[in-house]
Amino acid sequence: MECSWKTVLLLVCASLGVQYTAIRTLSDTLPGPCQGSLNCHARQPRDSRWKALCEDTWLPSDSPQKHILLFATTRSGSSFTGQLLNQHPGVFYVFEPLYHVQQAFSNTSSRQRRTLDRRALLGAYRDLLLNLYTCDLRFMENYIRPEPQEHVTGAFFRRSSSHALCTPPVCPAKSEAVADGLPDETWCPKDCGALNLTLASASCLSKGHVAIKTVRVPEIADLRTLIEDPRLDLKVIHLVRDPRAILASRMMAFSDQFRAWKIWNATRRQPRYVDLSQITSTCKDMAASVETGLRRPPWLRGRYLLVRYEDLASNPEDGASEIHRFVGLQKDSKVSSWISQNTNRDACSPSEWNFRYSTTRDSRATAESWRLRLDYDIVKTLQSLCSDTLALLGYKQARSLVQLRNISYSLVEARTLQPPL
Repeated sequence: MECSWKTVLLLVCASLGVQYTAIRTLSDTLPGPCQGSLNCHARQPRDSRWKALCEDTWLPSDSPQKHILLFATTRSGSSFTGQLLNQHPGVFYVFEPLYHVQQAFSNTSSRQRRTLDRRALLGAYRDLLLNLYTCDLRFMENYIRPEPQEHVTGAFFRRSSSHALCTPPVCPAKSEAVADGLPDETWCPKDCGALNLTLASASCLSKGHVAIKTVRVPEIADLRTLIEDPRLDLKVIHLVRDPRAILASRMMAFSDQFRAWKIWNATRRQPRYVDLSQITSTCKDMAASVETGLRRPPWLRGRYLLVRYEDLASNPEDGASEIHRFVGLQKDSKVSSWISQNTNRDACSPSEWNFRYSTTRDSRATAESWRLRLDYDIVKTLQSLCSDTLALLGYKQARSLVQLRNISYSLVEARTLQPPL
């Protein structure tokens, strides 16, 4: 067996009438002891860290691993939900790797961007996802900037959100912060140093489940070729949230992008230049994906779980158990411990609340806290623009300012949202 990477990926979207071919070949071989066309069983590497990379299991074909995609939209509670997977010791979790693809496309020249269409970007997304699910993390070198040197990078987006990337064998010493499950953005790079993508791939191969979170794919139908790929055993957790809550969260997290909305909220006067598509497109994509999932098409049957963030936040233990059963994970005490520590906080410091990806808060209290922040005029506008989506997902409309502010009256209907058997 040679320790070189193989040319990977031919995706044919025949059912959509579109053929997308993405072929990538990584630079020749593994560094260090596996460099070149070595017979790995004839020459064992001296450094035990590299041993796993020279075994037949390194190639991803016929992998027994299970694959999980947390499919969501921005500010829908996906960081919190992702931790229910990340905290499980049997899961290799990656937080939003498609960020690097988006950045690479955005950094091209304006002339090049004009030649790129939605299909090309989605093709690149699927390309990267497939390689990550087969534990080829070095494939990300096509997108990470600055370009990794000898498969080592300090620019991996939100590395700290993954236990696997901040513990042995990837990190030489386990940090106390890992054990506590704290959402800290500084300790991992400081304690672990730059990320060795080859060791990360080895860590990935040692886990029974590979889970990836993304908010960058618009509709679930865009993932059909990936879900149908026979090399994967992929299940999709589709996380949804009240669009009114999503907007309120985006206004807090992305002040510059939602400045017009914030002016509207503060003055109760709608600016002429407010971009309504910032939320209407979210409603449209969310509804389209839910409708696809609930129709239970053959390519998605048994591979789709719809989860409302509000239900998960109100009962995280039961929600975590449902998610774990769906993806084939056994209950683990580390997940229960993390839920107890991170969803029952009586009060959080301002720094925690302001942290864009914070997962430490009283989840039950915050699920509908948007009702105290949004002006009723904005709420009425959203309810008109997204009425079909709200009805589809079981979110009630607030009929008055008094009803909006009355938190004791829930705007979330008790409803089971699962595909029919």
